[in-house]
Amino acid sequence: MNTDFCRADRQVIVALDFDDRRAAEELVERLGDACGFYKIGLELLTAAGPGLARDLVERGHEVFLDLKLFEIPNSVAGAVRAAGALGASMVTVHGMGGTGIMSAAVEAAREFPRLRVLALTVVTSMTAGDLADIGIEADTEEQVLRLARLAVGAGCDGVVASPREAGVLRELLGPDRLIVTPGVTLGPDVPAGGPDVPAGGSVGGQAGSAGPAGGHARAGTPQAAFAAGASHVVVGRSIARAADPVAALRRARAAG
Repeated sequence: MNTDFCRADRQVIVALDFDDRRAAEELVERLGDACGFYKIGLELLTAAGPGLARDLVERGHEVFLDLKLFEIPNSVAGAVRAAGALGASMVTVHGMGGTGIMSAAVEAAREFPRLRVLALTVVTSMTAGDLADIGIEADTEEQVLRLARLAVGAGCDGVVASPREAGVLRELLGPDRLIVTPGVTLGPDVPAGGPDVPAGGSVGGQAGSAGPAGGHARAGTPQAAFAAGASHVVVGRSIARAADPVAALRRARAAG
């Protein structure tokens, strides 16, 4: 495994799940030198454009572009090259798109030695019932493992899955591939918001959560994810909505 991706200050990725750039930059400023790795998803990328990702890279941060690419291979390859040109360190492609899409992403990333392609297995909001709705009879763990095998065959650097699948994935993938786990929360002793943020409210443009898992059906703690074999955890609301985001980040990092 690339040792740079396992540095203690890089194992915890803070999700910038906001709907405007100002709110995202406020959290980055509050975290300061304490955080070295940020995730930008479709909401913020659509609202703020690619400039924030480029700026974060120029400031020395790693950027995980969680694009969940699911398109024809040529379009996926073009998006991966655009992510590499921004200086991103990670980009996601949908494993359910199959080998052709994942292979196109891997090939496009060869132009950018620092860019890692991760295959999204089953999004953390999905349950076996959701899979059944789209004609997949396997349970979530079976489907995660099936897609992880496809990702390995396509040459992906790792996978994205919930903390609950980290253990079986580490057994399957061995020690070298990345396992990135969103759906990570710090537990009930971290306030859902600071003193001015009621539970279920919003802060800095960030949508409120219906519960501590923030919409993730298969959530877990940093301790459980790292113990099971995750290389990285992605933490959003537990840090962004904490009264002291730096302290919350340190708690998450201590679990690794």
